[in-house]
Parts: sequence; structure tokens; C-alpha cells
Amino acid sequence: MSDKKTFPALNEQMDQIRRGAVDLISEADLQKKIERSIATGVQLVAKLGADPSTADLHIGHGVVLRKLRTFQDLGHQATLIIGDFTAMIGDPTGRSKTRPILTQEETRKNAESYVAQVSKILDPSELKIRYNSEWLGVMNFADVIQLAATYTVSQMLEREDFHKRWNEEQPISLHELMYPLAQGYDSVAIKSDIELGGTDQKFNLLVGRELQRHFGQEPQCILTTPLIEGTDGQQKMSKSYSNSINFTDSPDEMFGKTMSIPDSLIYKYFVYATSVSDLDAIKSQLESGANPRDLKVRLAQEIIKSFYNEAAGAQAYDRFTTMFVKKDVPDDIEEFAAGSSEPFDLVKFMAERKLAASNSDARRLIREGAVSINGEKIIDDKAHISATAEGIVLKVGKRKFLRVKV
Repeated sequence: MSDKKTFPALNEQMDQIRRGAVDLISEADLQKKIERSIATGVQLVAKLGADPSTADLHIGHGVVLRKLRTFQDLGHQATLIIGDFTAMIGDPTGRSKTRPILTQEETRKNAESYVAQVSKILDPSELKIRYNSEWLGVMNFADVIQLAATYTVSQMLEREDFHKRWNEEQPISLHELMYPLAQGYDSVAIKSDIELGGTDQKFNLLVGRELQRHFGQEPQCILTTPLIEGTDGQQKMSKSYSNSINFTDSPDEMFGKTMSIPDSLIYKYFVYATSVSDLDAIKSQLESGANPRDLKVRLAQEIIKSFYNEAAGAQAYDRFTTMFVKKDVPDDIEEFAAGSSEPFDLVKFMAERKLAASNSDARRLIREGAVSINGEKIIDDKAHISATAEGIVLKVGKRKFLRVKV
């Protein structure tokens, strides 16, 4: 029995690979690799490095994971490299100072959660998982010196964050300069054909390409995906900014957060956070003045379906409708970032946010039943309330609304 695999045609593969990609270096090289793969029936090795410095993933991380899933669906070998060794160095990407070093025990614990979460997007039965301590952890000092000799300090300083820190006379530790080399050597170790990563990883991916050439291998192609903005529409998605839709969020949380995004993000989220095939129709609807709320409903359901199932999205929609739409809450209401989920005094908050003329006016409104949280009346003028990640809706009278989020 032959192990030779069959793959979709070149054009079909390239169309799917190009979707949502920012950089593809080089497209001509990748086409040659795919043509050879089709002719020989041998899978390409598509590599994604995972930095297990945190146990929490959000749909921003999901952008590149979806692209790796594309390679799985096309019949290629998806390989996830868990950087349990490199996480002890700490990826300096985007850092203005040296990052704290994690222990291998900490990285392994985070990696367990990471693998469980990525399995919501990737097909675990067709996923190869490797830990880079397998090859980096057994290197001796002579091996490290040999690896370090492949790059110059001036080449490393071409990297934007290193260059910026150097110019600002901020410290750069020697071990940080080793990070791109260590990550790049992962590609040598597994003979990667193509490596995926966010646009912030472009330098590291190119290092891997050069190291493969140095070690006599055919250089990998690289594909980058964008870093998407969070639900606030301002900063990149990050749990630390309280603007993320997390893999572990409940369907209701995912739905509420998606409904809160700025209209300007609707199309981008469809492209990078879903697998829908009618992107042109969605763009046309937005340009022709369709109600953004309707598209957000579909977007929320598509996101939920990715992590749960279609029924969960429908149920979240029903609960959202009951809580907000039927309570006559407008789609576009002002938002306030509370900064934390610590309880705060409702009376004082209403006065400070001009929802009431004064503290005494706020107490009067509460006692008269004119104040509600998520549709539930508040009648205790000593009440304290807490913000949530998806946001609570504070209504005062008939026309004043404020969504309070962490």
C-alpha cells in the first residue's frame, strides 16, 4: 500500500494560503515546494512556534492558528513547536526591557493549557507537537558558540526593538540576542518547509530561513499574519488590556464582547477570526449601509461556533436578545473602562459620570426605581456594583445608558 498523499491543485492551495496573509516570502518558492509536494505525494512541514509564557489564549492568537489549520486541511503536516526551552530565555519581541526568565516547570505547566486550547482550532489527531528542549537542551557550549557565530551583532541590531533599545541606551542582555537564533534553530531541527507567525515575528522567522541555508537545508518560506486590535478598537488584543475574546470565555461572554466591537472591526474579524467564505458579500453589505448590528450577530455566532458549536451561538443570541434588545438597550452606547472588577459605590459613580446631578439625586433615582443593571432594577441606594469583561449595562431613567467594562 502506498503512503503517497494526494493534495488539492496548486491554485486552490495558494488561494487558501494567501487569505489573510501579510507577508509570504517568497511566494514563488512556496509554489515550487507545493508543486513538488503534489508530484511526490510528500507533505510539507508547516511550523508554528508557541511561546508558553502565558496559559491564556485569545482570538488574536487564533489568527495564526487558523492559518496553520489551513495547512492541515490542505493535507500538509502541521507541527507546533512548544518553546519550553526558549521561554526560559523570554521572547524580547516588542519589549522595552528584559523580560523575567521563566522556569522550565512554569513553561511546561503553561504548555499543557496551551495545547488543550489550540485543539479547539487545530485537528489534534493530525498535529505533531515537539518541545524545543529536545534539541536546544542537549547542546554543549561549543554548539552554542557555533550557533552564535552564524550572526553578527550588527545584524541583530537591525531588529526594530533591539535597535530602539540600543538608541535609547536601554540594556540588552546577551541571552536576548540568542533568542532569534534559538527559535531559528527550531526550523533546522525539524527541517521546516514553511514557518508561520505574527508580523511581530518576521525578524525571527527570517533568521530561521538563513540558519537553514547555513546548515545546508532548503530555506523555509515564511508567512506572517496581522496582530488584530482588541474589542476596544485601539490597542492590540491582549488580556492585560481587558480587550480580548478568550478561548476559554463562555458563549455568552464571546457574544457580548463581539457585539461591543467598533463597526470598523467587523470585516477584519470576519477575515481573521472566522472561516466564512462570503467575505465579498459581507464587505458589500457594509459598504451599502447594512445594519452593523446584524453582521455583528452573525460574527458572534461564527466565533462561538469555532470554539463550541452552532447551537451554543444560537442560545447565546437568544439570551443576549432577552437581556438587551427586549430591554430597549440601544446598540451604540457609551462605554466606560472601570480598570478593575473591584466593587464600587453606585451612587458616587452615577454622580461622577454625570448620570445624576449629584449624590443625592442619584439616591433619589435609585429609590424611585429609575436605575437598572442589565435590565434588573436597583433599589438599594447603598449598592456597590462590579464591572465585567463583557460589560454591564447601567440604565438611568429612559434615555441614559452606560456600558461599564473591566
